[in-house]
Amino acid sequence: MLMALGMFVFETLTVPYQELKRITEWRHASQSRVGDRPAYQFVGPGADTITLTGTLLPSFTGGRLSLDELREMADQGSAWPLVEGTGRQYGLWVVTRVEETSTHFFRDGAAEKIDFVVSLEHVDDQRTDLIGRLTLSAAARLAGAYA
Repeated sequence: MLMALGMFVFETLTVPYQELKRITEWRHASQSRVGDRPAYQFVGPGADTITLTGTLLPSFTGGRLSLDELREMADQGSAWPLVEGTGRQYGLWVVTRVEETSTHFFRDGAAEKIDFVVSLEHVDDQRTDLIGRLTLSAAARLAGAYA
């Protein structure tokens, strides 16, 4: 397991990302001053985003169904706990964007190669009321795993 977002597991069989990019920002308000540089005041944390990119080869890895499951999670508008395979906990995150680019098609129109970008944004960890429920496909996958 590379990482889990709620019950969605990023692994070879779903969405094995090849790159994780995290950008963390902090906010500083400025006040213009005559004859001097602006005065700055720290006003708190800003956006904290993670972008996962990679390539799916549906013959070997996950495919469109895995990306669609992430879309279902995003449709709920809910936050999900993000945990790295090492056990590191990142807090609560929402899915803000899922991109896919399909190339190298088979005769039936299925893609042999899918490049993807998944964008996540950190939300207030105290807002446990935002935590989402299992998607139908995740629940089915879990039921199959324990059968």
